[in-house]
Amino acid sequence: MLVRLLYASRALAPVNAELVEAILDKSRRNNPPRGLTGILCFSDDLFIQVLEGGRDAVSTLFEAIIRDKRHHKVQILSFEEIRERRFASWTMGQVNIAKVNPSLLLRYSDTPVLDPFGCSGSASLALLEELISTGLVVNRSD
Repeated sequence: MLVRLLYASRALAPVNAELVEAILDKSRRNNPPRGLTGILCFSDDLFIQVLEGGRDAVSTLFEAIIRDKRHHKVQILSFEEIRERRFASWTMGQVNIAKVNPSLLLRYSDTPVLDPFGCSGSASLALLEELISTGLVVNRSD
């Protein structure tokens, strides 16, 4: 059974290129054998991630994510059974929210600042899908 998990968290230290690359490298190594796909969005202090795959694989990875000391305030925004993946071709895509036009963020939020904690999970997921359709998400699968 396929599931999709969308969560957000706050970084304990400012997010930098080295941190993001370490996360993506680990994802590129570990996700394909587990049948996991997804996308990671980040800003200076925020992570938003979608994970898709089998329920056990997604749940096991999320348990590890919760224990990761690089972030806190991990909050599930959406968890659902799905018939098909939306991010099937993404071992782990990435987008830096700081480079997104604020008017795009304003389409899905009451302010032009990304705040997944203050909007619905469906709005956050719609934003991620639009970022992909506009080419703002970099595919980092190898």
